[in-house]
Amino acid sequence: MKNSYFFYIFLFLNIFHISGQTKNKIDDSLLREMTDSISSKHYPGIHSVLISKDKQLVYEQYFNGYKRDSLHDSRSSFKSIASLLVGIAIDKGFIKNINQKVYEFFPEYPYLKTDPLKKNMTIKNLLEMKSGFDCEEFNDTKDCEDEMSSSKNWVGYSLNLPMKDKPGEVWAYTSIDPVILSGVMRKATKMSVMDFAKKYLFEPLGITNYKWTIDPSGNGMTAGSFYIKPKDMLKIGQMVKDKGIWEGKQIISKKWILESTLCDILIPDFSYMKTSKSKIGSPQPAYYGYYWYRETLKTKDLEENLLFASGNGGQYIFIIENLNLTVVFTQGNYQSFKAKQAFEIMAKYILPQFKN
Repeated sequence: MKNSYFFYIFLFLNIFHISGQTKNKIDDSLLREMTDSISSKHYPGIHSVLISKDKQLVYEQYFNGYKRDSLHDSRSSFKSIASLLVGIAIDKGFIKNINQKVYEFFPEYPYLKTDPLKKNMTIKNLLEMKSGFDCEEFNDTKDCEDEMSSSKNWVGYSLNLPMKDKPGEVWAYTSIDPVILSGVMRKATKMSVMDFAKKYLFEPLGITNYKWTIDPSGNGMTAGSFYIKPKDMLKIGQMVKDKGIWEGKQIISKKWILESTLCDILIPDFSYMKTSKSKIGSPQPAYYGYYWYRETLKTKDLEENLLFASGNGGQYIFIIENLNLTVVFTQGNYQSFKAKQAFEIMAKYILPQFKN
């Protein structure tokens, strides 16, 4: 009788173990299929994919020679981080509010206060890509960044650019706007943006290994060219998903997170899914916030709203609030529609994996 008892206990434990293995095998089948597709170059140029579910890292893979400790150029996805820095500066009282005029921070450039258009430019205009400068990168019509990069003072160069529209009226994506904000933060906080970010964002998140691009005048680049580990990009995404909280501490106010990620500015005639040329998803309009994007990813089987940071070449921090999910992609598909393949991967593998 005693032997029979132990036999049934042994049988039960083994059945439980086997069923657990089977369940895990089924649960991660889409992720394994995704890994195989990336490894076989069906999706080329991908450097990393990381997934966090319910604050737990559940997937972390590196490809094409990249490793966990490799620093990656975040490109324009860093603009979203710059937005967080502005929020912290407001939270801490360094900046009064987003309606402050830009000229207030730069008395050394008196023309800002007398120019009929520039005198009305606000921090909000810069955050929304509605500054009015005669620059526009999204449609490759007038890129001002290259010439700016060759100047000695990126902030000064940017402020001196000619205007095209009245501030606050026309959405025109340009790296000039976040570069000016680096100057605003420097003036407001009496700290370089590098020191400010280290003290108030990176150190609280345990982010220690990164590299800034800095101009000859000491202005840190806040529009891109910031090198960071994908796992640290994931931390930032998780903090935003949790409304500014990291490990129980409020790093950025919930108010700023909600305001900056509302994304109610329609980007004219644009959809990330459409640009990806994928047939899996139904193209939906993309919206802009304070350097953050939203687009609904819709297929015949699912529909989820994506909040994300986006950088040239395929650098993404995705936040799917409904699923408590954060996903990071880094890629090398610069100046190519293939960078948008992340949206097909999200639709085909990642969202179906976690939607139930």
